[in-house]
Amino acid sequence: MREIAIVAFAQTRHSAVDEGQSESELILPPLDEVRAATGLRTFGFTCSGSCDYLAGAPFSFVSALDALGAWPPISESHVEMDAAWALYEAWVRLQHGDVDTALVYGFGKSSLGDLREIMTLQLDPYYLAPLGLDQVSFAALQASAVGADRAELDEIVRRSRADGRANPHALDLPEPEGAETEVAPLRPYDIAPITDGAAALVLAAGEVAGELAERPAWITGIAHRIEPHYLGMRDLSRSVSAAGAARAAGVGKGGVDVAELHAQFSHEEVVLRRALELPEGTRINPSGGPLAANPVMATGLIRIGEAAGRILDGTADRVIGHAAAGPCLQQNLVAVMEA
Repeated sequence: MREIAIVAFAQTRHSAVDEGQSESELILPPLDEVRAATGLRTFGFTCSGSCDYLAGAPFSFVSALDALGAWPPISESHVEMDAAWALYEAWVRLQHGDVDTALVYGFGKSSLGDLREIMTLQLDPYYLAPLGLDQVSFAALQASAVGADRAELDEIVRRSRADGRANPHALDLPEPEGAETEVAPLRPYDIAPITDGAAALVLAAGEVAGELAERPAWITGIAHRIEPHYLGMRDLSRSVSAAGAARAAGVGKGGVDVAELHAQFSHEEVVLRRALELPEGTRINPSGGPLAANPVMATGLIRIGEAAGRILDGTADRVIGHAAAGPCLQQNLVAVMEA
């Protein structure tokens, strides 16, 4: 296996409303930033993650390629899901050995439509979608199954929003308040906010990584697992796939300074902490996490990038980046990174 590291990461200043930028305009600043950080203008492989449903147009990712430029030609791929899985594809591609660098990016503009309605389209069209339940309703079922203490959930939200206000890329959200529910037992502030944004990072293999970054974030373990699509076939109070991915990635082989978790609802952090068996003292989502900014299709990549950034800047030695997809944490990807 080739040793592969994240050598640069950048993201937009995320927004809660449409600021009129096209996908190309949205992704261009992070691309320029990682190019400047590495000094690279071309990459051995490029892979992106996005969702056509968010843009309301087929093959919308093609227009975003304008941000990369038309020359020289590139080797490019795309995944119709969170760009964390584009990172996984790029990691596999680098294992082939014929290229040494890869550019990964993801973007999403949730402000353009009804996200709850859009995400329902990922459900089974025969048995689940006709029920009329959206992702928040499913999440409420899981929150009830978890049975987390209300005070614990409120503390998760307060911490996430406070950390988000200290993060120049996240949304400036007020302290959570109010007892009304969105879908019981979830309150409006238990749900990740509507967010537009993008992110990009660069992977490099072997000696090239050391040439491009003073302190690369080496990916020492990465794995993803998936559970049945139908909620009735799962125990919603726990995440078997997250636990399996964590074991395969080697989370328990050492201490964890920082864990960036793709928890789009406050109770999901509780589920993921248990599944990943994070040691005491691990700092969770110091960036604010998805509860402070949730640019769908880039959120998981941002979790990995934010975690890697702690190694790149020297503030951590071993970190976890996590991404999730599907209803109620159906699919989970875990990446372990070390200095």
